[in-house]
Amino acid sequence: MTSFRKLVASTLTTDFRIACEIVRSNVGSLKPHEVLVKARYAGINATDINYTAGRYTKPGTPLPLDAGLEGVGEIVDVGQEVPSSMIGKPVGYLWNGAFAEYVKLPAKFCLPLPSVKPEYVGLLVSGMTASMCLQQSGRIQKGEAVFISAAAGGFGHLAVQLAKLHGCHVIGTCSSQQKTEYLKSLGCDHVINYVTEDLNEVLKKSYPKGIDVFIESVGGDVFNACVNRLATNGRLVVLGYIGSYHSQAGIDRSHRNATLMTKLLLKSATVSGFFLLNHPQEYKNHLPRLVELADQGKLQVKIDQTDDQGKPFVGLESVYDAVDYLYSRKSQGKVVVDLTNSNSKL
Repeated sequence: MTSFRKLVASTLTTDFRIACEIVRSNVGSLKPHEVLVKARYAGINATDINYTAGRYTKPGTPLPLDAGLEGVGEIVDVGQEVPSSMIGKPVGYLWNGAFAEYVKLPAKFCLPLPSVKPEYVGLLVSGMTASMCLQQSGRIQKGEAVFISAAAGGFGHLAVQLAKLHGCHVIGTCSSQQKTEYLKSLGCDHVINYVTEDLNEVLKKSYPKGIDVFIESVGGDVFNACVNRLATNGRLVVLGYIGSYHSQAGIDRSHRNATLMTKLLLKSATVSGFFLLNHPQEYKNHLPRLVELADQGKLQVKIDQTDDQGKPFVGLESVYDAVDYLYSRKSQGKVVVDLTNSNSKL
């Protein structure tokens, strides 16, 4: 085995095209506890540009940084301490360096899968975040009203379905009529197009007693509307603030809710954050259940593998286009890149 191609961030910036380049890397020998995975699919996440901006690494971390957070592939080699029976096994992984033709990682971080297919990528970062934040942070209960921002995205469309399976009344936001119809097809009870409707006013009129659980990832005015419309004993779970990821600071400093504590106090409400990578011990509990639901047809995993012109995302070169497409707000479901390529020399 000699070399393969991978995508690395050689400059720290939120401009993915400027930050990253494709380089060739040698595999080298495997450590006793490691495996080598032939990558097939990689997921695109909004937070990929936070990583290329250096927001997830310690100051002074040497460049380049291996890019990509999640993928699915097949184990093709193992270290001395790893059973040879693992060779040929399909696995998922949350591992920095997923934008690569081959990925080397400790065997303990491999997540067993029934097969290698793009739908399983959607169950990793997006699916497990949806499952865990609804249950652990949102503590959703049957009959409660649950709000999900960016509901037609990779995370959102799964969160909508999981909340419905739990017996909740689900409100979702999106940015187009096409996405509105898609969310309705998933069973979303109330879809709000935030481009044509005033979110705060719609929630105030439609839910005068407030919303029990908000799952929020946009920030800015959306976050403020969520705080304002919390029900008594309501829970607001913050997953991110995608609307500000491209800014220099990565946060929106123009929206400051000076009365936040008072609003929470008077409603006995809570605001909490959820970051999937803080809960690796829960992966083994949530991923198998998600896989089972998907394989049984109870959970639809929508994969978006082409841009709005129909151009497929195939090969490492297409990662750049896939990131741009995600931020164009035209994607539906999980954006996934097929890493199939013949340029590897393994």
